[in-house]
Amino acid sequence: MGTIRIAVHGGAGNDKRNEDGCKKAGHAGEHVLRSGHTSLDAVIAAVVALEDDGRFNAGSGSVMCLDGATVEMDAAVMDTRGALGAVACIEDVKNPVRVARAVATTPHRLLAGRGATAFARRAGFAEHKAHSPIAARQHEQLIKDLRKRPDDTEATAMRRFWNYEMDWSQAVDRYACDTVGAVALDADGHFAVATSTGGSAPSLLGRVGDTPLIGCGYYAGPQGAIAVTGIGEHIIPHLLARTVYGWLETGTPLTQALDRAVNLFPAHIDVGLIGVDKTTAAASSNREMPVDLIHE
Repeated sequence: MGTIRIAVHGGAGNDKRNEDGCKKAGHAGEHVLRSGHTSLDAVIAAVVALEDDGRFNAGSGSVMCLDGATVEMDAAVMDTRGALGAVACIEDVKNPVRVARAVATTPHRLLAGRGATAFARRAGFAEHKAHSPIAARQHEQLIKDLRKRPDDTEATAMRRFWNYEMDWSQAVDRYACDTVGAVALDADGHFAVATSTGGSAPSLLGRVGDTPLIGCGYYAGPQGAIAVTGIGEHIIPHLLARTVYGWLETGTPLTQALDRAVNLFPAHIDVGLIGVDKTTAAASSNREMPVDLIHE
């Protein structure tokens, strides 16, 4: 059996005390790899474990939008065997990463909104409401915070561009931007990455961050695989995952490339990355970030 590696993260800024969830996810992915399955199978298994955990902003732990009812989730998968699929603003599914994998079998690469949700039903994924008690408490605190600071820049922007069906005064009368992700190398030498998020709060309806955008929140190629977490609006302009992968192509060691990526951002911007290459698995972040790194 060839070398196997896997790395898992639970989001930049997530509590390190939740690292047991990442270790459980990492072990799930490792088991898949040791059973002879592909790196793509492994990262999906790891991300499904995180989506089901409830303590991470993905799947069952996804944050509520400002209306207190809508949950919009994003996910993506990619490997070096040619798989590439993503969903954005999908609703009412348990495991968005599985739907992203299903998209990779279609002629398309990214499905969004109602079309993505309809595709999930057609593909056999049952309806599932992701309104967790944790999300409800986070939403309650978010509304309290916005009420306390109605005139700051973010609250003003939310009010000005409000695009929910209910009035602003009805909705606003903790921020969340975590992503979960996994990267892996299988015994055949193929890399894969999977990412998933429950979105960002506060945000406008239909907001899409870096998670489902190739080259921004994720990338996999012959030199390795990268997954990114943090504030998507800052990550996207850097095409961060592809930028880091480019550094690997020029011979930069993985740990150095990840640290270099984090240093692109000012200290007040949450950002973190995990990666695997042919020699190691590594992580870097400017915040607490629960991880699991498995090297054979």
